Amino acid sequence: MFPKNAWYVAAMAEEVGEQPLGRTVCKEPMVLYRNAAGSVVALEDFCPHRGAPLSLGRVVEGQLVCGYHGLTMGCDGKTVAMPGQRVRGFPAIRAFPAIERYGFIWVWPGAGVPTPLPSLHWAESPEWAYGGGRYHVQCDYRLMVDNLMDLTHETYVHANSIGQKEIDEAPVNTKVNGDEVVTSRFMNGVHAPPFWRMALRGNGLPEDQLVDRWQVCRFTPPSHVMIEVGVALAGHGGYEAPPQHKVSALVVDFITPETDTSHHYFWGMARHFKPEDAALTDSIRQGQGKIFSEDMEMLERQQRNLLAHPERKLLALNIDAGGVQSRRVIDRWLQAEQAATGAVLASAGAAG
Repeated sequence: MFPKNAWYVAAMAEEVGEQPLGRTVCKEPMVLYRNAAGSVVALEDFCPHRGAPLSLGRVVEGQLVCGYHGLTMGCDGKTVAMPGQRVRGFPAIRAFPAIERYGFIWVWPGAGVPTPLPSLHWAESPEWAYGGGRYHVQCDYRLMVDNLMDLTHETYVHANSIGQKEIDEAPVNTKVNGDEVVTSRFMNGVHAPPFWRMALRGNGLPEDQLVDRWQVCRFTPPSHVMIEVGVALAGHGGYEAPPQHKVSALVVDFITPETDTSHHYFWGMARHFKPEDAALTDSIRQGQGKIFSEDMEMLERQQRNLLAHPERKLLALNIDAGGVQSRRVIDRWLQAEQAATGAVLASAGAAG
């Protein structure tokens, strides 16, 4: 259901501190910790002695020590030491490629050769500010992709924050550019909803004037969605308006599968105005966190319905095009990954 030969966000950087952190990514239980140099290590969360979870252990001088019988692991997955035992013959456990960048811990759960990390321009520039968090959501990660690629639901799920009837009325355009799916919606001459009135105030702009609003959702595999959002005072060019007439931001969504029916949702907003205003960053983060918590209940209840009625076929309407096309990209990645795995196994069988 999910490609494994890809980089996924496993944690926010601040989550991995003095104690090991257990986290499952694509059905792979992992333990994350920092070695003596402060670099992040990701190992299989399985002690080779008795199978205890290493995430219940502790880090001693940069080394991971099992909390059951004191076995010490190396960063490469090989046992380093154990009280009263010779460990040369102990089996190794799996070490996963892991990188700390952009304020996140990225892991590669697959067997393929890791590719370069995606470049995030907003995370590399001091002209941008970012604030976000993580939710543990009990639903198929693809349901979250569907949710983010069709923002029609905002009118109903988020009626008191970012929703408005004009979202329903504005036409939706969906395009596929290779592995990227782009869904866009533009609304001109509308009243700003509460969240955007707050953002206008935060940027020193009037909140009681009509605005032009936009939503441009971009899906890239394996499961990342970046959404360009914003409002500009009406009559100043909308999406193309000069900075002094608008507030705009990038909604950042890293969706990391855990199991077939659960995922880790790393959400946030990067903005390109007043990056030095920490209070504004916190205010936006709190507002966005509340908005995403509203999605959680809907998605988890949706998942329960789908599990209870697997025989029912769901409708695919024009507003669903972004999610449908994103799932097709995911399916292509899965097929390519399975084909590559099959070729490797066939080659190994022939050699044997």
